[in-house]
Amino acid sequence: MPHLDPYFKQVDSLQDAFIERLREAVAIPSISSEDARRPDVVKMGHWLAGQIKALGGTVELRELGKQPGREHLDLPPCILGRYGNDPNKVNVLLYGHYDVQPAQKSDGWATDPFTLHIDEKDRMYGRGSTDDKGPVLGWLNAIEAHQKAGVDVPVNLLMCFEGMEENGSEGLDDTIRAEKDKFFKDTDVICISDNYWLGTEKPCLTYGVRGCNYYSVEISGPGQDLHSGVYGGTTHEPMTDLVRVMNSFVDPDGKILIKGIDELVAPITAQEDALYGPIAFTMQDLHESLGSTVSIHETKEEALKHKMRYPSLSLHGIEGAFYTPGAKTVIPAKVIGKFSIRTVPNMEIDEVTKLVEKHVNDEFAKLKSKNTMKFHIVHCGKWWVEDFNHPNYTAAAKAVERVYGVKPDMTREGGSIPVTLTFQEELKKNVLLLPMGSSTDAAHSINEKLDKRNYIEGTKLLGAYLHYVAGELKK
Repeated sequence: MPHLDPYFKQVDSLQDAFIERLREAVAIPSISSEDARRPDVVKMGHWLAGQIKALGGTVELRELGKQPGREHLDLPPCILGRYGNDPNKVNVLLYGHYDVQPAQKSDGWATDPFTLHIDEKDRMYGRGSTDDKGPVLGWLNAIEAHQKAGVDVPVNLLMCFEGMEENGSEGLDDTIRAEKDKFFKDTDVICISDNYWLGTEKPCLTYGVRGCNYYSVEISGPGQDLHSGVYGGTTHEPMTDLVRVMNSFVDPDGKILIKGIDELVAPITAQEDALYGPIAFTMQDLHESLGSTVSIHETKEEALKHKMRYPSLSLHGIEGAFYTPGAKTVIPAKVIGKFSIRTVPNMEIDEVTKLVEKHVNDEFAKLKSKNTMKFHIVHCGKWWVEDFNHPNYTAAAKAVERVYGVKPDMTREGGSIPVTLTFQEELKKNVLLLPMGSSTDAAHSINEKLDKRNYIEGTKLLGAYLHYVAGELKK
């Protein structure tokens, strides 16, 4: 068992400095989706690189060129950093991102989103505090605490920190592919801290995420929008056709009605099924997060399986429809319905798309409408699942028990984290999701926060994980 007490004590003694480091990071409005903030994203990248260098690491700021489709913008640099180069040590690759979602006080924030505010319950509010600046800085905090405690960092660290995660990760996949036999070639395992606990009290390890296939159905007919008083009853209406088609996708209880989808889903193994019962989660937790009691399922286990493990189909909107307040008697000439399917093992993208397109064509044909229908693939991202019996996961579980005194929940994410799959497929190494923040952190929303406890104890966890993974994978 690693002797971690000196490291833990040092983390506690440095917590004020670590919070100040986070305060500096939050103050840089590195919003990757806003043109005017692109210089701030670059500034954040250089600031982070400076922090790594100050700790004795080496850094390359990899320039990625122009942003596709927006050639007036340079992509922010990808940070390729290294700490330690001992051939006798395990090499752990860390991934994170230094860009953030848009935020302004007028959105409804209680405080300035780019000024770290700590309330009386030690909740640290600020854009990027939990997604993903706090977790990224947790790794740097861990290095510093090791140094000042006189404890050797037991592994070599490779770092890949990008500045476009909130805006499509442009350039990242190309960088990973280009460097898989160069910078990344010695990677033994990968650890990502860019997700959250399922609740607020118990840590988790995440071994899978659902994919996302996003589609649209476009239906058009008349040459222009029409007045329903003049033309109602005389023409096939695109909105009527679209609503009929979209109504055929899913029933009110969430069951996907597209033939063949269920047959693609891999059955749950007995080992996997046993993971859901012990998870620290209640139906009350679900109702609180929903803000209502509109949950479909009656038990925790079924709710979690439908959140993490089974596919779902959601209707997202209709472009071209009248939606403003008041009464407008318009017949839209063209409407576009948008929907997505969250995919799971073994739902391959092309197989799902083939079934969806056939269903759309069949349902539209039943209408015998003279309107024109077009089916579009908007974007698709594959699901990811990892071997949670791997030493990378057993090491992380031991670290959670050491720091928090409990066994971690084993969870999957309902959303998508595409880089997990890219690293898995390109580097052929085990990928671990080791979250720092909790379910109430409001990432992407107003009043994003990271609890001080999660930040400081999370820094202890990241450092402990490095010791246990060094032991589990000893060369």
